[in-house]
Amino acid sequence: MSPAGLAKVFAALALLVLAIGAGFATMGAWLILPFAGLEVLLLGAAYVLYARHAADYERIELDAGNVTVEVAEGARTARYEMDGAKVSLEEGRVVLRDAKEKLEIGRYLGAEARAEVAAALEKKLIQGRKT
Repeated sequence: MSPAGLAKVFAALALLVLAIGAGFATMGAWLILPFAGLEVLLLGAAYVLYARHAADYERIELDAGNVTVEVAEGARTARYEMDGAKVSLEEGRVVLRDAKEKLEIGRYLGAEARAEVAAALEKKLIQGRKT
């Protein structure tokens, strides 16, 4: 779900909670209202946590014998460059390894999708080494 769609759902939930709290408050149970406010605050915090990572991505570029991986997590973006001739893949996980660094990619993919990424990446690396 997109952050905008989730914001609409959370706003509807917040309005519903506040309406129920206000209804109870008008009937004399005014202590419900602070708890409704706390619930709305917690809904807002949950939305912020979700939205910070909703646009996370990993971008892989194979270009002129180099492998460039751009990883965005929350507000942080990192760029890794590796020599395609020296990069190897590990089994089970998609881990790019060269002489200087080790980088795991596809951490949020299922096992089948991770295997597809590994196969496609291996194929591209082999093609890059032949040219």
